[in-house]
Amino acid sequence: MKAATKSYLDKAVLLSVEEQERLLSRMTGKLPKRLQKDKLSREEALAIQLELEDEQLQEWRATMAALKAKTAKTQEKASKKVAKAKVATDKASKPKASNAKTKSAATAKKPTTPSAKPKSTSTRRTAVTAKKVANVSQSPESK
Repeated sequence: MKAATKSYLDKAVLLSVEEQERLLSRMTGKLPKRLQKDKLSREEALAIQLELEDEQLQEWRATMAALKAKTAKTQEKASKKVAKAKVATDKASKPKASNAKTKSAATAKKPTTPSAKPKSTSTRRTAVTAKKVANVSQSPESK
C-alpha cells in the first residue's frame, strides 16, 4: 500500500465533510480495512484515495485519447474510401472521347441482323406441322 504524499495530504485536509464522505464511500480493497483498524488516519486514507483516483483518471484519459485517435483514423479511411468510390463512379459515367470514337466505329461495322424475338406459339405449331408433312411426303411408301 502506498504512503500518502504531502501534496495529497494538503488536498485531503481542504475537502469539505461531504466531499470527504463521498471519497471514503469510493474506497475499495485494503484501504477501508486499514482505516477501520486505525493503521491509517482519516486524512492519510483520504490522501491515498485521492492519489489513486488521480492515477485512474490519467489512465482513463489516455485510453479515451487512444480511442478517439483510432476512431478518427477509421473515419478518415472511410471518407477516403467513399471519395475514391465517388471518383470511380464519376469516371465511369463520363464517356471518354477515345472510347466514344471506338464505340461508334464498332457499331458501324456490325452487320444488322433481325432481332431475335421468340416466336409465338401458333407460329411454332405451324412450323412443326409443316416439318411433319414434309417428312411424311418423303417417306419410302410414297416413292
